[in-house]
Amino acid sequence: MSQIENFLRVEGFGAATLHPLPADASFRRYTRLVGGPRPALLMEAPPPEDTRPFIRIARHLLAAGLSAPEILAANKTAGLLLVEDFGAQTMAQALDAGADPVPLYAEAAEALAALHRAPPPPGLPAWDATAMARATAATFLDWWWPESFGAPAPEAVRTELAEALDAMLAPFAAQGFVHRDFFPANLMRLPDRAGARRMGILDFQDAALGHPGYDLVSLVEDARRDVAPEARRAAVAAYLRHRPGQSPNDLLAALAAHGAQRHLRVAALWVRLARRDGKPHYLAHGPRCWRLLARSLSHPVCGPLAEFLDRHVPDDRRGNPPSLTEAT
Repeated sequence: MSQIENFLRVEGFGAATLHPLPADASFRRYTRLVGGPRPALLMEAPPPEDTRPFIRIARHLLAAGLSAPEILAANKTAGLLLVEDFGAQTMAQALDAGADPVPLYAEAAEALAALHRAPPPPGLPAWDATAMARATAATFLDWWWPESFGAPAPEAVRTELAEALDAMLAPFAAQGFVHRDFFPANLMRLPDRAGARRMGILDFQDAALGHPGYDLVSLVEDARRDVAPEARRAAVAAYLRHRPGQSPNDLLAALAAHGAQRHLRVAALWVRLARRDGKPHYLAHGPRCWRLLARSLSHPVCGPLAEFLDRHVPDDRRGNPPSLTEAT
């Protein structure tokens, strides 16, 4: 009997039928269990994944009155979890099926505001200018740059990028809990619940201490889908309504700065996924990320990063590297 079979048998799901779910960009795997004592998902998180952050953050979100999957059983050593099944349709899938985006984005923003209002749990890592600069270099300079220019990024360029990001993000000090991947593919509408609990929250194990603008721009400037202007306006308005102490102008500046960092990092992340992980289909999102980056850079707060890119990356280079475009 395999380790998974034994785990399911011990937890009462030995007779369940297993329906594997599509893989995402991580190393985690999910399987829907049908015919067990209750609806559940099996999560496999082999190394380098770690189930402990998922468990800790899930319990934090539940204690804050939000909808996160209940942890039904865990084998931390083996990287196996049984979690509550919220159903088969994410917010992304509902949008793809033709659902009206305006109420969905407003509800997502309401849940996000509640998430940001709750005091963060202790021990979260920092998602500040230093951490964001390091993460950006790990995709843009380590993967996009050599693929685009045929040589490693010079040390002087690395220093300049870190300084540009620090100058751009310095006005936006970390304020509390950030999910870091708050977008429709990680959200599920739960119509039987009320208020902020209407939106189930998934994939939160990388949560950190940061600025709320990072999560909101992740929602309204999604790297994987176009967001209608009216849906964006509805989300920002709902967020401000549920966090009345926020300055609208400061929030819009934070969206621009965090959007610029995120779009640059993620545009280059698709290159890493294509080259390192054999997942070239993610390159289809590259043009969108570069368009979103251009929009963010038009805000004055993004001047330091705009100047860095103007010095080192001509407009005709701002896209997927030609070598990968030709390969796909």
